[in-house]
Amino acid sequence: MNSIALLGQPNSGKSTVFNALTGSRQHVGNWPGKTVEKKEGTYTYDSVKYTITDLPGSYGLTGNSDEEKITVDYIKSGRADLVCILVDASQLERSMYMLADFAGMDVPCVLVLNMMDVAKLQNKEIDAGKLSDRLGIPVLPFTAAESKGYDEFRALIAKELKQPHKLTTKPEGTDGQSKFSWINGLLDGVTKKTETSYKLSKFDKACTSPVLGKIISVGVILLAFVVAMIICIPFMEVGGMIPLLLNKPIADLLNGWNVHPWLVSIFSLLIPNALYFSLAMAGFVLGVNIVFGFLEEIGFLARAAYVFDPVLSRLGLQGKAVAPILMGFGCTIGGACGTRVMDNWGQKMLAMAVVWAVPCASIWSIMPVISNMFFPWWGTILVCLGIIAYIFILMWIVSKVFGRKLAPKESRMGMIMELPPYHKAHWKHIIKEAFLKAVDIFKRALRTVIIISIIFWAFSYSSTGSVEDSLLYKVGTFIEPVTKFFGLSWQTFMGFLAAAFAKEAVLGVLNAIFVGQSTIVEATFNSKVVGVGDGAQLAAVMSQSISQAEALAFIFACTFSIPCIMALTTTYKESRSFKWTAKIAGFYVLSALVLSCIVYHVAAIFLGA
Repeated sequence: MNSIALLGQPNSGKSTVFNALTGSRQHVGNWPGKTVEKKEGTYTYDSVKYTITDLPGSYGLTGNSDEEKITVDYIKSGRADLVCILVDASQLERSMYMLADFAGMDVPCVLVLNMMDVAKLQNKEIDAGKLSDRLGIPVLPFTAAESKGYDEFRALIAKELKQPHKLTTKPEGTDGQSKFSWINGLLDGVTKKTETSYKLSKFDKACTSPVLGKIISVGVILLAFVVAMIICIPFMEVGGMIPLLLNKPIADLLNGWNVHPWLVSIFSLLIPNALYFSLAMAGFVLGVNIVFGFLEEIGFLARAAYVFDPVLSRLGLQGKAVAPILMGFGCTIGGACGTRVMDNWGQKMLAMAVVWAVPCASIWSIMPVISNMFFPWWGTILVCLGIIAYIFILMWIVSKVFGRKLAPKESRMGMIMELPPYHKAHWKHIIKEAFLKAVDIFKRALRTVIIISIIFWAFSYSSTGSVEDSLLYKVGTFIEPVTKFFGLSWQTFMGFLAAAFAKEAVLGVLNAIFVGQSTIVEATFNSKVVGVGDGAQLAAVMSQSISQAEALAFIFACTFSIPCIMALTTTYKESRSFKWTAKIAGFYVLSALVLSCIVYHVAAIFLGA
């Protein structure tokens, strides 16, 4: 069968090894009946094809989580001819616990001492030969981020599949103390460190201080977002040209063939924009993974996680979630992608749910504009301060609503880590990994974006171009007695729905509804390509049509509803769970309407309805 399984704790380098071996020859889905990521792929060595499975990362094999149960069942089933156990050589005493759990399974295996480059920077020496003699299995010193060691790795796997070895020793008991005693005995005389302690530099002391460390971490991560955006901009520029270049030629061609107008709209407007959305999404993923990969490789993310862990633990998250949350202020897509650093699926899903509570840059560029149409400058400042205050309230609510299932208290554990020394990044590895993820998200997102776009198009399309002939208008006016209770007229409710598709579309859709200068379809799908029109005219019409209380309710409803279609798609692709993505989306729509209702009725008391 030539079937290999990769086993290791989170951040042991399994995914790096898996991607390096399989490249694009991999399939990612979910394990049957579980919302846990399943990675399988193939590679060829000496004309022989090998199948490799990246088992879910976990800290042990006691079966306390879905990840551990899946891993244990897979190994015990005998589907793997060989198990490659990856451990972090820079934290060998802690990461060997996985081997201690595995020792009683009587399955052929090899031990891979990954991150040997980091161990050397820590002045640690490991006698792999002595450790191999004590275990009875091959032990390979390795650095997954460097390509030069993979030939030796492939050769070792091929040899072991022909002449497999099993562990000749195991802990005397199954309790934690017995396992740690076994590990200490194995490593006695195997590991040496020339320095007895690692001295923190002045910068490290600042990075790990309770107050200054948080300030430095926030500054560095926000700077990283700027760099990610710079990387993303060329993709957005090229993507933005797709609708401009294809819209008119396709429309002219299809109109010349007397194709029905709704088909012309789909092929000339919807599909080019879906390509643009997907390409822009891939650009975000590329940029975010490059900067995150760099910060993680050099050791900075470990410092940021350390200083924020006490704060985020109150939300049921580990300190590692600070980076995606801060990235969410720039773009929810980047924040959702950044949750890949989380230890398990539940933590990752909860982190994405919390990231949704953070208004992205598009919201901050649009909502103050709408606020200025109804309130003086100091009123807009108060609105923005109110939004900032509610961010923290919503994060807490989200953690309470979803934390019980995604990160139960009994399964939560504090971070256990050894701060790695700063070291140079492996740029070739970082860029390759980021590129593979960007290509994957583009392929997978395109289909989802097109499906959601068609659904929105079906509701907003009008054969006459008049808003009143669209299904969205008919539905909006029909349920207006209900939406009025939440503080939204049919016009602002339609703007609320458009905001869930793309925040950039809000002003264009409001312009189409109140001023009538374009159709809702054009305003939505061309929101990133064309302008809004006369803003003064829109402000004049809106201020006469809706009250200040309704405007305030609309601002809060749009800000804290679904971020956008691309964020929704990214969350689904990252979680691979339609059920949980739908749950989170439903929660945000419902909570936004409840918030809108509260804001409207309170504001109506002071401002008038």
